[in-house]
Amino acid sequence: QVQLVESGGGLVQAGGSLRLSCAASGRTFGGYAMGWFRQAPGKDREFVSTIIWSDGTTYYADSVKGRFTISRDNAKNTVYLQMNSLKPEDTAVYNCAAKMAPHLRYDFWGQGTQVTVSS
Repeated sequence: QVQLVESGGGLVQAGGSLRLSCAASGRTFGGYAMGWFRQAPGKDREFVSTIIWSDGTTYYADSVKGRFTISRDNAKNTVYLQMNSLKPEDTAVYNCAAKMAPHLRYDFWGQGTQVTVSS
């Protein structure tokens, strides 16, 4: 079972930036995709971004497109989420997740990291 560990959350002012990291266990990832999701208080978890590991194809939620960038470091088995121009509505617990094959769900999740954006 793949294990994921997130880091990089914190408190920033609106307009600021943060970079989240998610490290997967093992020498190589060996899965299909890694993604970022977030959940704000009182709201459902929502998709933020994902990257297909093999070829680097990326996808973004409309709410973050143009502000967030997902990337990967194959050697480190790590995915990053660079978050720029942060807004108070970006405040949430952010989780990374792994999809091990195209037909599978995002079944493996990190512990989460808090992002708080003040106005």
